[in-house]
Amino acid sequence: MSQTPSVLHFSGHQYLRHRLVLGILSGKPVRIDKIRSEDQNPGLRDYEVSLLRLLERVTNGTVIEISVTGTAILLKPGIIAGGNVVHDCPSSRSVGYFLEPVVMLAPFAKKPLQLTLRGITTDENDLSVDIMRTVTLPHLQLFGVSEGLELRIKKRGSPPLGGGEVQFLCPIVKQLKTLNFVDPGKIKRIRGISHAVRVNPQFSNRMIEASRSVLNRYIPDIYLYSDVYKGEESGKSPGYALSLLAESTTGAMHCSEAVSKPGVAPEDIALLASRSLLSEIRRGGCVDRQHQVLVLLMMVLGSEDVGRCRMGIPTTRTIQFLRDAKEAFGTAFKIVPADPEDSATDDFLYSCYGVGYVNANRSLA
Repeated sequence: MSQTPSVLHFSGHQYLRHRLVLGILSGKPVRIDKIRSEDQNPGLRDYEVSLLRLLERVTNGTVIEISVTGTAILLKPGIIAGGNVVHDCPSSRSVGYFLEPVVMLAPFAKKPLQLTLRGITTDENDLSVDIMRTVTLPHLQLFGVSEGLELRIKKRGSPPLGGGEVQFLCPIVKQLKTLNFVDPGKIKRIRGISHAVRVNPQFSNRMIEASRSVLNRYIPDIYLYSDVYKGEESGKSPGYALSLLAESTTGAMHCSEAVSKPGVAPEDIALLASRSLLSEIRRGGCVDRQHQVLVLLMMVLGSEDVGRCRMGIPTTRTIQFLRDAKEAFGTAFKIVPADPEDSATDDFLYSCYGVGYVNANRSLA
């Protein structure tokens, strides 16, 4: 007798993305109600509806029901299909908002995913495509997802009109490797991408100089790359941004970025990015705050063994994710101070027993 899987029940619009991902991976229906029910403009926003449409395209057999008012949704997951998908993102959120949940699902698809997303490539709400390419994808490689993993930036698009285009290629895996990443190492190099579209290309160099004025005091191995797009490839709106990445001797990564605002000089944008990188490094751990959820999810899905990772203080989003993951997979994390003797560090060791998730979707061609 086949039992219907229990429904995961959540309230509110926050954490919508990782809850949908947990539902699809665990194969359990997800019901989310009270979505902005107290708001003057209740219900789902255009970017959330767009995300649901994207998940429908990436999967096969997924049924999504949205209530009349838009304040409740029910998602009955199908299989993750992969294949060739093209999606236009609304200009209310950047491409990063849509890429993050897809990156979590793509390794478990039936066929390797080739996803083309069009829209805004960098804004201040979500991870930019530069950070996704240089930091998010290497975090997937820690779990053995590497051969053919790529993010190509075809066109850049700044807010408000966007016009950017990226292509995400992801291979499929049978099972993830167990992670054991407890040594943060010492920072050995800093890399960065400074880009300017539809403004004076000199802005890019000004950001690099200002950033160096801060970072050169700490480390000699700094390479900041100026990325200037012209004509068709530069999207529809002017803008510039600086994305920075610090890598340690053991491969731990910390990142930061700052995006242009009207009336703010490129130098100030660069100083903001540089200082937030330094504060991110000071927080310690092997994984930065932006990627805690991705790494913890992959640890839950890992092979049946104990995975360990050292990270800083969990963010509010991470804490909620740990609760939701326990509900979806029944996996609890053991979190202990990484170095009880050293009061200067706030690092914790996160360890859990993987559920041994096997990709049953992949085609055995």
